[in-house]
This record gives sequence, C-alpha cells and structure tokens, in this order.
Amino acid sequence: MTLAEAAAEAQQLAEAGDERALAELRRQWDDEVEAAVRDRDYRVRAVGFRAIAQFRFRQKLALLERGLGDESPACRGSALVALESLSRDHPAAVNGVRRILHELATNDGNEAVRRLAIVCLKNGSAQPDTQVLLAGLADDDEQSRELRETARKVAQLLARKSRR
Repeated sequence: MTLAEAAAEAQQLAEAGDERALAELRRQWDDEVEAAVRDRDYRVRAVGFRAIAQFRFRQKLALLERGLGDESPACRGSALVALESLSRDHPAAVNGVRRILHELATNDGNEAVRRLAIVCLKNGSAQPDTQVLLAGLADDDEQSRELRETARKVAQLLARKSRR
C-alpha cells in the first residue's frame, strides 16, 4: 500500500468515526509521512502534506508550516489544503501561521496558492489586520477576478464572525 492509499483509507476511517482504527493506521504510517514531507521530489512532498490532513495529524502542524514555505507551488498548495482541513474546528491552526498566510495571500507568485491562503484565513479568528488585508485585495483592480471574489467572500465571512 502506498502512502496515498493509506491516507485515503485514513480519511475514510475518520469520516466513519472509527478513531481506534485511525489511530492504529497513524501509528503505522507516522514515519512514512515524516519522510515524505522531507523528500527531494516535490510530488512526494505534496502527497505527504495532504496525508497530514487525511490522517488528522494535528500534532504535525509544524510540518505544514514548513510546507507553506516550500519552493514548489504544488507543495505549498497541498500544505494549504491540509491546513484548511485541519483548521475547520481548530482556528488556532490558522492563527498560529496567520503572518505566513498574509504573506502568501499577497505576494506568492502562484495565484492558486494565493487563493488557497485566503481560503485558509476564513477558519481563523476575525482579526482586524486580516480583514483589512482581504478588503484591500477584494478592491484591487490589479488582482484577478477570482482572487478578488475569494478575498471578498472571506472578508464578508470574517466580518460576520466579528459581529457575533
């Protein structure tokens, strides 16, 4: 079984609520996930970053942070997808890397990575600096339509959160 196959199985177990089987699978694949995110091949690293979320490895957030700075846009994207998934019920995951997400959202050379960073910000707390940054991106005509729309939607969501 490959790491990708094991991660898909882990995701199924998590969705089914089988915590015992998921914990056993995590134990079996822990070292492989660690090795994958450190591999020289960006494709292997990308699978490793995705696997962190599929295995629900919350204790590996530091590895995801490493992925946010990866040279490969595919790896940064995979790390962002994993972060978004893990932070849905745990805003601290986003709040801990907010500065990095701001940097990716505004300055990454890959537009898909920029949009994914913006999407991650929706799971964090509604901080004023994030709201200002997103409003600025939403109103910037030099940004693509997709990026502006994503920023606008997340800014609106955070505005609603802050009023609660």
